[in-house]
Amino acid sequence: QLQLVESGGGLVQPGGSLRLSCAASGSPLDYYAIGWIRQAPGKEREGVSCISRRGGSTMYADSVKGRFTISRDNAKNTVYLQMNSLKPEDTAVYYCAARLTPRPCTTLIYDNWGQGTQVTVSS
Repeated sequence: QLQLVESGGGLVQPGGSLRLSCAASGSPLDYYAIGWIRQAPGKEREGVSCISRRGGSTMYADSVKGRFTISRDNAKNTVYLQMNSLKPEDTAVYYCAARLTPRPCTTLIYDNWGQGTQVTVSS
């Protein structure tokens, strides 16, 4: 059974950067497409970015395009989300999630979810 653990969240000032990591165990990560999803208080979950099994295809929400970069290192069983030029509206709990079945990036149907990591952007 695939297990996912996020790390790298924290408090950062507007304009700052964070790199989130999603470490997988229990199954080879390269079986799965991976997504990063966030949820702010009182708001619905939002798909932020996703990456195909081998990293050849990536997609981003319009709200983060040009600021966030998703990548993966299957040898390390880890997926990353580099977040630059952070804004207060990026404040949310960020989850990584995995799925075996290819689906559009905007579809938030995943087989496995991590527990989430809090990102707070504030001065």
